[in-house]
Amino acid sequence: MPKASFISSPALHFESVFNPFHQESRECYPELSELEDGDFVSSTPTRASSEDIFSSDLEDLLHSYLSCDLDAQSKEKLRDQIVARVMPYVKKIAHGLARRSSDPVEDLIQVGNIGLLKAIDKFNPLVGTSFKTYATYFITGEIRHYLRDKTAMIKAPRQMYELYYRINQIVHKLTEYLGRTPTDLEIAEELQCPVTKITQAQDIERRRLPVSLDQYLVNDNGGNETVYMERLVDHAQTEFRETHENRLVIERAMANLKPDLRDVITMTYYEDLSQTEIAERLGISQMQVSRRLRKALDLLSQTLKADQSSSR
Repeated sequence: MPKASFISSPALHFESVFNPFHQESRECYPELSELEDGDFVSSTPTRASSEDIFSSDLEDLLHSYLSCDLDAQSKEKLRDQIVARVMPYVKKIAHGLARRSSDPVEDLIQVGNIGLLKAIDKFNPLVGTSFKTYATYFITGEIRHYLRDKTAMIKAPRQMYELYYRINQIVHKLTEYLGRTPTDLEIAEELQCPVTKITQAQDIERRRLPVSLDQYLVNDNGGNETVYMERLVDHAQTEFRETHENRLVIERAMANLKPDLRDVITMTYYEDLSQTEIAERLGISQMQVSRRLRKALDLLSQTLKADQSSSR
């Protein structure tokens, strides 16, 4: 079997053969075209390291692997050698595609290796595309698919994830140029897209992953760590608990009052009766009801203040 030549074809030919990006995305989101066409540049190693990885030795390994003269065990050993050889390139792409520090880079490397294995098994040198270009497409595609569909609890269109990735690049660029964090309007002008698209992409990214209630948070001043759940406040529950506790305290204080004073408090505040109605029910004058109520409130106030002082 003659040895096939590995010739790098232009990027346009590569796109026409494999069509790695949806035409609909390019038409609806022209700002993504630059990202998708040039994204490989920022995710790949330096020229020297690429040349070391994708050298003629790797071409020999690929040629031997793709030949039909080897048994299954020998082909598996060759594939392991190819994977080990290209592994630094996979790691570089994984770190380049990690959108933020919370992205699982180690998982991305494993996913990228899956793409590399697919590229090795499906590569055809006779098509005229270099293995580096072909492998980059599969490695990057697997990682992007994982970031889009596997790590996110809330699914969103692929264009939004790609737009957010582009936003991150523009934010770093404008921050260095302006000396401050750019506004959404400045980012939108740089990307030539509506501000609403910027806001939507940022909101989707913030809601991409759930936050554990047991997650530890550190104060901005470097203080003690606290559990995220402790910072969550249910105002309705807090108000109900405080009201219930106050009611219990008042009921305990009312138990110390004389029955006639306690009855006046109950009919006034629990049964919502007027002093005239209370006077008719008790068979006393309205003036006497007013005096009893004032006396009961004074005694309750004294009891509550005493309990508060003793609890400190």
